[in-house]
Amino acid sequence: MNDNYYAVIMAGGVGSRFWPLSTSNLPKQFHDILGSGETLIQHTYNRIAKSVPEQNILILTNERYKGLVNEQLPKILDENIVLEPAMRNTAPCILLAALKIQKINKNAAMVVAPSDHWIENEKAFTKDLLAAFEVCLPSSGGVSNKLVTLGIEPTFPHTGYGYIEFDNDRQNPKKVNAFTEKPDFETARKFLDQGNYLWNGGIFIWSIEAITTAFQNFLPKMSNKLNEGYSVLNTKEEQSFIQEKYPEVEDISIDYGILEKSENVYVIPASFDWSDLGAWGSLYDKLEKNQDNNVVVNSQLVASHAGGNLVRTKKDKIVVLYGINDYVVVDNDDVLLIMPKSQEQQVKVIRQIVKEKYGEDLI
Repeated sequence: MNDNYYAVIMAGGVGSRFWPLSTSNLPKQFHDILGSGETLIQHTYNRIAKSVPEQNILILTNERYKGLVNEQLPKILDENIVLEPAMRNTAPCILLAALKIQKINKNAAMVVAPSDHWIENEKAFTKDLLAAFEVCLPSSGGVSNKLVTLGIEPTFPHTGYGYIEFDNDRQNPKKVNAFTEKPDFETARKFLDQGNYLWNGGIFIWSIEAITTAFQNFLPKMSNKLNEGYSVLNTKEEQSFIQEKYPEVEDISIDYGILEKSENVYVIPASFDWSDLGAWGSLYDKLEKNQDNNVVVNSQLVASHAGGNLVRTKKDKIVVLYGINDYVVVDNDDVLLIMPKSQEQQVKVIRQIVKEKYGEDLI
């Protein structure tokens, strides 16, 4: 295993579309969403540890989730947990992690990956990841300035994902022409017909030199602000610096801040199955259906004239459905959610109503 390979797992989000299971106190990435025996962050960590030394894996999360990280990933050292005092999107936390790694190993390359996505074929993922590392840090020597992403082969014209347009030639990685945010259905269908578009899965690989240079070029204020604390990174004084300066940096994604501006972005089409598990409907699509096309997680379901439903409760709870079709039924400690799958985009609206009526403890 190459000691120059590092990983940054982003685990600071709330996962509000998976409410009421996912809450601000116990977000989606810390749940065993699929009933697999592993939480999403454990699954992500174990998958990445197949190609990155465990001592080189960093977890980026909100300071309120440090206890959850320690509990679910006991191998992680405290110095490898980067705690954000404020939510500032993906660019600042990626730069902070890159600077920490740079101070340890200037010859490093890093992969940035979400903690709450699901990847089925781990061998294929490892193969693609190692291929991307090789592009960014060639074994023949030297460092590449390429910023690489793993693009997901689209299976239907999804309107909830960003798309990556690439040069349709035989080379791999392929030069990225443009990023497009969440198109409408007709546009997404045209993308699939055109054949040179991939879903943006949010998995990025680059050398430390390439990404820190990109920040200096495209987000110089952020780069200068976080470089002010370079001398205290990886020391006991690091968190004090982050507490003081991190809330002052720009709230911007890595896509908008860097990738859409750079001319040296490349994509490797992924060979693994992938799901962002963005909402209850995506979980229904991912999991095995029974003879009535119901998906059951943890529950014991008795169904009559009821099909196409997603049912998730605590372990072994008996759920009886009669005459209900294509619904989401999610039972948490304090909240029971029952809604049509077709209306799942309203979860955030319902969540806000519950917050206003019953308080923040439930969301």
